[in-house]
Amino acid sequence: MATTGSSQIEEREASTTQDPPVLSSTLKFVVSNLKSIVQIQLSPENYSIWRSQILKVFSANGFAPFLDSNFSVPSRSLPHSDGSFSSPNPEFVQWHLTDQNLSAAICSTISAPVLPYIIQLDSTAAIWDTLAQRFQSTNRSKVIQLKNELHHISLKNSSMTQYLADIKSLVDNIASAGSTVDTEDIILYILNGLPPSYQSFKTAIRTMLTPISLDNLYALLLSEEINLASDASRTSASLDPTTALYSTRGRGRRTRGKGPHNMPNSQRPNPHASTICQICFKKGHAASSCWHRSNLSYTPPANTNQPTALAAGNTRNTSERFLDSGASSHLTNSFDNLSVSAPYQGQDGVIIGDGSTVSIANSGTGLDDSRSASSRAV
Repeated sequence: MATTGSSQIEEREASTTQDPPVLSSTLKFVVSNLKSIVQIQLSPENYSIWRSQILKVFSANGFAPFLDSNFSVPSRSLPHSDGSFSSPNPEFVQWHLTDQNLSAAICSTISAPVLPYIIQLDSTAAIWDTLAQRFQSTNRSKVIQLKNELHHISLKNSSMTQYLADIKSLVDNIASAGSTVDTEDIILYILNGLPPSYQSFKTAIRTMLTPISLDNLYALLLSEEINLASDASRTSASLDPTTALYSTRGRGRRTRGKGPHNMPNSQRPNPHASTICQICFKKGHAASSCWHRSNLSYTPPANTNQPTALAAGNTRNTSERFLDSGASSHLTNSFDNLSVSAPYQGQDGVIIGDGSTVSIANSGTGLDDSRSASSRAV
């Protein structure tokens, strides 16, 4: 009995005199510098980057087991030899102190919108697993969306530099979401997005016997863009509007620089299109080229559309005479201008400016008419 009592007393004294847990220098370094090392706080968009940084820091300093939920945690108390009394386990006390400091350090790198998800958790491993379950599914759908955008990307109206920058941004976002894209697949996406003008370039790249790196492909694409732009500028500068080709329908012949003199007669412009003949009152020719200019018996059709500005009134009496020395006959409306007159027996008439016909009343010889031609009174 004395032996048993003394042993219990010794165990009590040992439990009360054991050294308190201490913070190691490594733990102090991680707790003090983790927030400055992982400068980007965790958000739903950067989980993969944040996870990679935390994992590297913990592994480098020997704290990776605290992120594993399967790691065996020391028991909280130690049983006595008789099983009737237990004392706190110093190993558990030290583990709990380290774990709580690591949990606080991790929480300092998490943004405010994410903190409610893990604020009630007690261990570092529980925080690590909860964040993985919440954000990995989101990252998976994000990777699918980014790869779909990469599959349908095209050059369109962008410059080659901007096009390659967009592809690199998509690949980087896929990598930050926890996935990767093979180099050959990236080259395939780049070539598929090029327009038909790059067809020969795409064929050359696809038929290469040795694989090409992305850096070399970028340089070749920039050079090809410059060459295509130079060829397009030379082609546009060589086009001259004065030597354009005109095509004629029918046999598909092409004639170079056809002028109006080579056009068919039916297509040539008529310079007398607006001219009205004073004999037949038809458009398209003058009186000097009229078919009826020598036909004295021709009577033109009545034309009510002709202007009446030249129509002479028959009520005006005047003694003024207007002689035309080139005419075969003269007209007058007064008998006083005739030296010899007789009633006219013929069927002819006088056509005046408005197209109407005035009958001849008398014919004879004028006072000043020394020629054989007769004058007529109307």
